Amino acid sequence: MDRAALADFLRSRREALRPEDTGLPAGPRRRAKGLRREEVASLAVMSTDYYTRLEQRRGPQPSEHMLASLARALRLTGTERDYLYRVAGHNAPTSLSATTHVAPALLRVLDRLDDTPALVLTDLGETLVQNRMATALFGDASRHTGAARSAIYRWFTDPSERSLYPEADRDRQSRAQVANLRAAYGLRGARSRAGELVRTLEKASKEFAELWARHEVAQRFEDHKTLVHPELGPIEVDCQALFTEDQQQTLLVLTAPPRTEGYEKLRLLAVLGLDTFTEADR
Repeated sequence: MDRAALADFLRSRREALRPEDTGLPAGPRRRAKGLRREEVASLAVMSTDYYTRLEQRRGPQPSEHMLASLARALRLTGTERDYLYRVAGHNAPTSLSATTHVAPALLRVLDRLDDTPALVLTDLGETLVQNRMATALFGDASRHTGAARSAIYRWFTDPSERSLYPEADRDRQSRAQVANLRAAYGLRGARSRAGELVRTLEKASKEFAELWARHEVAQRFEDHKTLVHPELGPIEVDCQALFTEDQQQTLLVLTAPPRTEGYEKLRLLAVLGLDTFTEADR
């Protein structure tokens, strides 16, 4: 671990950012050049004291998980992320783990979406980052671990996952989940994590196995659906997907036309926030 190089790199990247680059309000009378340390710590979900010690060359060696959070908070490119890992005494992420590093271009768009649900997903349905509105609508996806990080896996193994959709729409959603996974499987290959997920689900779900045998392939760039919120009931939304060039990450944005019931419910959702999940965390 090169403490000096790590500290200098973190400081330089922090000072190169502006609050508006990360979706934070600029606020009046800012004296700090770039982001404040406490702002970076908040974005990376770590204590300000821990981050400060890293910049002061006296912190412990960060874990790979912590480095991934820092890379995301500082909006690092792939090359910058690899450098961060190396000066912190770790190998650069493998191609497998690198797919969890959110594409900076998608983050820049997400940072500017505060009044409507938006989230970044992998092609296996794993939520990498979500804004407060998406958390209020879907719940905190960060609590899932292992195979359950994939919404596709949860759809076919956890019956409660389907409560977000009206019963009449669930068959269509099942087919869409499998068709999306088929696209990822074709892109990554049988020996990839996509292939591993397929083999797991073929054993775990008869429904999945039957749908997989149909060989349907699709990537949805846009969709119209109804989502059922535990407090607000059905919400009709339009879903728009923006893919990275390698098609392994997607920014999903949910909106509703102005003056519609769905639009008003999303406005109400912004007010309710996370309070709706205090009793039943989805």
